[in-house]
Amino acid sequence: MSQSLELGTFNALPSADARAWLEQLCSSPRWAAEVTDARPYADRSALLETSDAVFAGLDPADLDAALAGHPRIGAQVSAEGHSADLSRSEQSSMASADDRVKTALREGNIAYEQRFDRVFLIRAAGRSPQEMLTELQRRLGNDEDAEIAEVREQLRQITRLRLEGALS
Repeated sequence: MSQSLELGTFNALPSADARAWLEQLCSSPRWAAEVTDARPYADRSALLETSDAVFAGLDPADLDAALAGHPRIGAQVSAEGHSADLSRSEQSSMASADDRVKTALREGNIAYEQRFDRVFLIRAAGRSPQEMLTELQRRLGNDEDAEIAEVREQLRQITRLRLEGALS
């Protein structure tokens, strides 16, 4: 299926195809199903608003499903496919990171995973490696509820950017 679709084409897709297309952008089956089920969309804004609203209702298991599609910040993305291509592009600023920041991010990712039992997720697009590291260090001080809220918001931001880019 095409990586980019016009809104009318998305509205007309069979449900299974619409969900599959959306899951390239966010691997939460519940998010993809709810966004699909709310079709047809009158305009791009309505689709983006629905996507945002669905994130508010995702539970931790739904968030974990979405996280499965995201590599560690700073990790070499070796997977293939559209989702992996998006991750590589979003994390492109990591190419400019110095060794100190790369090491600190690698160690921070491990500490985060030990603390929260999930991969650290942040909207990398538009952020420098140092900004991502600072956020990682700050979020290590969160309690579980605060961190779930942060993960939900970061996923929402990432998915919105991906959806905006995928709608032609």
